[in-house]
Amino acid sequence: MNPTAGMEPRIALSALRFTASGLKRPECVLATAAGVLYTSDWRGGVARTPANGSPQLFSASLPGGRPLRPNGIALRADGSFLLADLGDTQGGIFQLRRDGTVTAFLEAIDGVPLPPSNYVVEDGKRTWLSVSTRQQPRALAYRSDIADGFVAVVDARGARIVADGLCYTNEALPSPDGRWLYVNETFARRLTRFRIGAGAVLSGRETVATFGHGSFPDGLSFDAEGGIWITSIVSNRVIRVLPDGTQVLMLEDSDPVHVEWVEQAFQSGDMGRPHLDKASGRVLKNISSLAFGGPGLRTAYLGCLLDDRIAYFDAPVAGHPPHHWNF
Repeated sequence: MNPTAGMEPRIALSALRFTASGLKRPECVLATAAGVLYTSDWRGGVARTPANGSPQLFSASLPGGRPLRPNGIALRADGSFLLADLGDTQGGIFQLRRDGTVTAFLEAIDGVPLPPSNYVVEDGKRTWLSVSTRQQPRALAYRSDIADGFVAVVDARGARIVADGLCYTNEALPSPDGRWLYVNETFARRLTRFRIGAGAVLSGRETVATFGHGSFPDGLSFDAEGGIWITSIVSNRVIRVLPDGTQVLMLEDSDPVHVEWVEQAFQSGDMGRPHLDKASGRVLKNISSLAFGGPGLRTAYLGCLLDDRIAYFDAPVAGHPPHHWNF
């Protein structure tokens, strides 16, 4: 079933506005109460864009000159960042300070080096991270029948994998009440959640929502009314999942021909990088994440894989403040 079939988007493309410029692959976007946006940037770090200002890049290289390719980023209370490194063959979580100093935060678990790493987030008590797949190259896992992604946690006990066997693990985010960990499984086309127990033990895996034709969930964000906003690569869709499971199509900018080309490749098991590396919309270019910000958290900012700027729109409902909101 395609939950978006026959649905008209709630937000018109004409309502989109843009901020920042000259960015490189701003896949992950964060917003703060001060009106500052932080975006991952493949020039090797994080771009800081103040309200009505120009981006400033904090960048570094890894030891040996290996380029830093941040995918997900987390803003820390001391002003530094954690970066999930999406290297070609290796990953890891690195801490980047604003003076360009970079240090390893986590490069291996139980002696096994981290594969290219997707996402990282802190909740005030621990650090969560996701790895989409152990396949090399990662494009081999653009299928619904490969589930070798995982979620790990880092806390006072150290680092450990707490959920494994996920189908292309993407953003993983604790719920505002701290009871659940929500995870997008991109190529299973579902939103999954786990109950968070003592010691960050995850249990009670369940499917919250499944998505249909053309929808590949990547980013997620919570609103103040219990809704979960999902961004879909390929189709440039933003879908709001209500607490009762109802899906509402909030925004879409997809080319039916492009979506069908990707769908055919996905169904036949032939999907690869070319299917993700083409812009598919009239305005948007493969959106990947969403962050609420602005006054009252009523502005939604969209991270993007292929654009050099950030799109945003007025949200009909306020977002829930993220952990880093007042940093």
